[in-house]
Amino acid sequence: MKNGKDIRKILFVCLGNICRSPAAEGVMKKMLCDVDAEEDFIIGSAGIGAWHAGELPDIRMRRCGACRGYCFNSHARQICREDFSRFDLIVAMDNDNVRALRPLARNDGERRKIVCMADFFTGNSHYTTVPDPYYGTERDFETALDLIEDGCRGLIKRIYDDV
Repeated sequence: MKNGKDIRKILFVCLGNICRSPAAEGVMKKMLCDVDAEEDFIIGSAGIGAWHAGELPDIRMRRCGACRGYCFNSHARQICREDFSRFDLIVAMDNDNVRALRPLARNDGERRKIVCMADFFTGNSHYTTVPDPYYGTERDFETALDLIEDGCRGLIKRIYDDV
């Protein structure tokens, strides 16, 4: 490892794994690549539900991401209990996601892995979550992506400040 630490494994979670969490996965991967740290991380995404399992991210989010230089091409899947042992950090996009994740954790150690993306916001303090853009307009997707970028920057800063 470049930093002498174990590989860090981060899972981003939203409701259906077709808008926010795959975007966070793609943004985080690109940001880590940009600082030559992609080999130090395993990044994934999942959804609370399995409604969209196997699907690509929502076309609206893919379009917004592509305009910013991102490729969102993961396939949706539902989170499972094993993810709590596979990942070091489980980053939920909103408080409803946090509440849905808690019963899946088998112990306090696993519950401590669950955090909210807003915990890492640096420049958008009036937001307390990443709002779900699914039923919204293109502007809602842009706002979600703005918040995801901010949260990923804050998460990377927090990780490297702790090294």
